[in-house]
Amino acid sequence: MAFLQNRSISLVDMYIDNTEPSENVGQIHFSLEYDFQNTTLILKIIQGKELPAKDLSGTSDPYVRVTLLPDKKHRLETKIKRRTLNPRWNETFYFEGFPIQKLQARVLHLHVFDYDRFSRDDSIGEVFLPLCQVDFSEKPSFWKALKPPAKDKCGELLTSLCYHPSNSVLTLTLLKARNLKAKDINGKSDPYVKVWLQFGDKRIEKRKTAVFKCTLNPVFNDSFSFNVPWEKIRECSLDVQVMDFDNIGRNELIGRILLAGKNGSGATETKHWQDMITKPRQTIVQWHRLKPE
Repeated sequence: MAFLQNRSISLVDMYIDNTEPSENVGQIHFSLEYDFQNTTLILKIIQGKELPAKDLSGTSDPYVRVTLLPDKKHRLETKIKRRTLNPRWNETFYFEGFPIQKLQARVLHLHVFDYDRFSRDDSIGEVFLPLCQVDFSEKPSFWKALKPPAKDKCGELLTSLCYHPSNSVLTLTLLKARNLKAKDINGKSDPYVKVWLQFGDKRIEKRKTAVFKCTLNPVFNDSFSFNVPWEKIRECSLDVQVMDFDNIGRNELIGRILLAGKNGSGATETKHWQDMITKPRQTIVQWHRLKPE
């Protein structure tokens, strides 16, 4: 029981946020019930209202993705409601095999998306509800304000680049990261960095750092050298991925940057690469904001 209480406190600290949403992205109405005899959580997603318009028509095509964190692999989704800002789903989901102690160590995550046939679905907003706070004897019903997801706040990475034309050695040093996005239930991550040397879209060589446990501000101080001829230096790139190590599931991406020349995908990365080329044999240090993908 002590373990459960500590774990629940970590969940509360990680997901409870009593601040007002930074912008109005609508509300969601849902109810919860617990079948004690069959150890089953029953979730009914009822409706949404005042969702923002994501399509040119002035409407959205909303649906809800449901996850019981920290398990991110098993996700359920409602049907898509076409051309509406006030959808009515009235769908029921059953989570079987959850004793009440196990359930209280979970966080219900409801994420509303706008379906797009031709591109990636747009995030509308999300709600996190730690189930340790729910009184299931009351069969509660909730109206919750959706909050815009902080998907772009992945943290920052301090790197240095140095190129020696005389021996064709490109050196990347990963110094440290700060304010990484938490990926674990304890509000921390187990970060490491994976680096790919690429020519165009072709991956040539991979390196990675050690794993740093339970931190959002790791100090890596690790260098990797690659052999790149001078005539190829503007054609290659470094795909730098900060990962969260997981003993059980798949390692998860925290954020990434692309360090590149003319093929770069952003002004910040391109400038770092150009500074390295115009100042050979010098170490060029720069902070980079991590991108979610």
